[in-house]
Amino acid sequence: MVNYGLIVMTLTHTLTHVFGNLYTSSFPILRGEFNLTIYQLGLFAAIPPLCQALFSIPAGILTDKVGSRRMLLVSLILAVGGSLLAASTFNAFMLIVAASLVYMNTTIYHPASYSFTTRLFRRSDRPKALGIHGAGGTFGVALGPLTLSLFLALNLTWRHVYLFWAFPIALGALLVLRVREPEAENGNSAENALEIEPGEATTLFTRSLLMFLVYTGIRTIAGQMISTFMPLYIVDERGFSMEQMGLLVGSLSLTGLLAAPIGGYLAARFGSKRWLMTSIALSLFTLGLIPIVPGSAFFAVLYIVYGFTGTLGMAPRSDLIANLTPRGQRGFGYALLFLPGSIMGAISPLIAAKLIDLFGMTRLFPISIAISIVALAVLGLGVKIKS
Repeated sequence: MVNYGLIVMTLTHTLTHVFGNLYTSSFPILRGEFNLTIYQLGLFAAIPPLCQALFSIPAGILTDKVGSRRMLLVSLILAVGGSLLAASTFNAFMLIVAASLVYMNTTIYHPASYSFTTRLFRRSDRPKALGIHGAGGTFGVALGPLTLSLFLALNLTWRHVYLFWAFPIALGALLVLRVREPEAENGNSAENALEIEPGEATTLFTRSLLMFLVYTGIRTIAGQMISTFMPLYIVDERGFSMEQMGLLVGSLSLTGLLAAPIGGYLAARFGSKRWLMTSIALSLFTLGLIPIVPGSAFFAVLYIVYGFTGTLGMAPRSDLIANLTPRGQRGFGYALLFLPGSIMGAISPLIAAKLIDLFGMTRLFPISIAISIVALAVLGLGVKIKS
């Protein structure tokens, strides 16, 4: 099932995500270096997703018009530019611009890479391929905090991490130059590539798609409230050092190397919607235990389990959007998938920062769980998938 196209998509997915958790994992350092308040950190977290929201739909439309390969190259070039700017930044404004560029890189990358991957495989194999593809992304999310911890241990700074990753990303762009669009790779004409499989969507805007986007937005609010300020919670409330925090956050994402492919295989066996709902329930159960579990060791183990259960839902979520969108409009479909997350990702850090000011960090956990339960109800009742 694995081919060169999937290998390149997986590797570049790793590279494009190295800055995701690196940015928020640096918050304990940035807070002191730039003398920032919690609310200002919330603004720091909100601006890059807002930029993502503005460019999401154009990125999807362009993917369908000019092809995945060209948009992948644009994405990786943007990531290199953003990382070099971050490495040379000397004030908070420059850092926000740099972070916005590397976040916009993922906005352009996701519609192109997911559309490319789904067009390489039949519907029955698609969740498995998306699981492999997703494992690359979670590995990249892990590498950011892990390299931050390593560089800090070597008496380097967070700027050196951005500089270091600029070079592998540039090499990833060279790999993309050798891929061909799925139609050409399979030796099919564009018309044959758009033949419809049984149960495949023929119309883009349906009630189920709209409800799935609503679910995505609500779920993002819940997730971002926790993930944005979790590094501060680990350092301030649980007493971990910066290096330990980086290792812990990186280890959480590192579990995705197993969780994402496993989630893909289980989604192929039990159905993407059913398995996505199951993974969310498991994730909420572990999240509820995190603020009450005693001791650093138990907390660390439970936190990693939380990351593992959450990543089990990555492949089925990606497969559901492929089921809900016509093949020729997959780029736009995946842009729509990530749009609610970008919008809510810009709002939720500000909400979370206000809640922390009022109630403290621990109260975020039950609030996030309650919001996720609403999202789970929307997914279960509102999204219908054709067999």
